[in-house]
Amino acid sequence: MFAVTRGPAADADWFGAAADALPDDVDAVLIGRIWDPSVDGPTPVAVRNGEVIDLSHRFPTIRDICELPDPAATVAELDGARVGDIGEILANTVAFTRDRGRPWLLAPVDLQALKAAGVTFPISMLERVIEERARGDLALAADIRQRMFADIGVDLHDLDPGSAEAARLKSLLVAEGMWSQYLEVGIGPDAEIFTKGQILSAVGTAVDVGVLAASTWNNPEPEVTLIVASSGRIVGATLGNDVNLRDIEGRSALLLPLAKDNNASCALGPLIRLFDDRFGMQQVRELEVRLEVRGVDGFLLEAVSEMTRMSRDPQDLVRQLIGPHHHYPDGAALMLGTMFAPIQDRERPGEGFTHKIDDVVRISCPALGTLVNRVRHAQECEPWHFGVRDLMGNLARRGLL
Repeated sequence: MFAVTRGPAADADWFGAAADALPDDVDAVLIGRIWDPSVDGPTPVAVRNGEVIDLSHRFPTIRDICELPDPAATVAELDGARVGDIGEILANTVAFTRDRGRPWLLAPVDLQALKAAGVTFPISMLERVIEERARGDLALAADIRQRMFADIGVDLHDLDPGSAEAARLKSLLVAEGMWSQYLEVGIGPDAEIFTKGQILSAVGTAVDVGVLAASTWNNPEPEVTLIVASSGRIVGATLGNDVNLRDIEGRSALLLPLAKDNNASCALGPLIRLFDDRFGMQQVRELEVRLEVRGVDGFLLEAVSEMTRMSRDPQDLVRQLIGPHHHYPDGAALMLGTMFAPIQDRERPGEGFTHKIDDVVRISCPALGTLVNRVRHAQECEPWHFGVRDLMGNLARRGLL
């Protein structure tokens, strides 16, 4: 599942690799957002045959596209002004070489709520229990991990959350002194679904993601992200990085907002693939998401997250997110969780993995493309200034509202 090697550090060109940024299916229906300097604001676009096409004359926001009865069919038939080549725009997205007089990519969602599901893979659940018991101590975590796996001695892959078998396992762990609130959301009937970030705060590909300078134990979380309309209908998918501060969440689950919601801590992209007869929920359930972390110290970590190993079905997570009990009039982007829980030592034995500044994180799968980000301190990432009021004002000035 994981491989750790030493290799050459990634350079700036590694960010802008356009060749595999897009899905391998040339007929995939793709939408996203660019920053268009000519209108000083964001513009919804389609990407077709390598060309970026302006959709703002019909749809001022991505949200409006996602609310259509059949978004993929509508977008596939739309014409619009050509903005440029996706490779050129992607290359111009890299913040430290960007020409601000030319378009660049943004996160592909706008008015959707940014939500995330946690503890949806059994290994992730156990790692959360370990985080909590270790209180952010890496060495203690290694010891707890060894004892826990020896005590459990079972394969959790086929365990159905909320089932009688899950309840019996929970009772066993509690009896062994391993009770944790993470057991409840990991194998109980109700999922953990939390707010990952504020509307419009997500960053896209080829830019920095942020971890707090105060964190000494953190990691990327490569995830498939569903795009959900206000009705609860799933209309597409993209890739996400649910950046996590393991030491802070491990100190207390009540610190989840501090561990999860920071400047540039939610990355989505590069584009949304809309559901059609070529790609839908069954394909999502079978995806394999690959992760690479490359450090300037020559460190390379590789991993695979298999959606078939989720303990909860993605549609069940959406039903728990949205319905008569909770409404999202502009829809939501729901990150589905990850089985990636890195325990391999990066430096000293027993200390496991944690990010270093300038790590490059590459999250990919053939059906959705590649999301690439560099790790920086959140305080050093580009500040988030463009909010909902700014968006509404910009669209009004352009005559799009």
